[in-house]
Amino acid sequence: MLRLGLLLLILPILVLMGIYFWEFSQVRECTLVQGGYWDYLDATCLSSPQPFVPWVERQPWLVNGGMLLSVAGVFMCMVGLYVRRR
Repeated sequence: MLRLGLLLLILPILVLMGIYFWEFSQVRECTLVQGGYWDYLDATCLSSPQPFVPWVERQPWLVNGGMLLSVAGVFMCMVGLYVRRR
């Protein structure tokens, strides 16, 4: 139970960070290298300014689901640490 809890605690956070930094690198390449503006809804580089749309509005199931899995991992770790080993 403890190992599964640790996996559920850490893995969603790493996946969310990986996806976030992958998109962040695309945004930086668009703005710094190509000199454009990033369209967050279509994930494309455009020549006209675009409004910023937060990640939680674009991918609510991914963000909320990842956080829910992490909270479930915390509770599984607490149960795993509380129950005596046999």
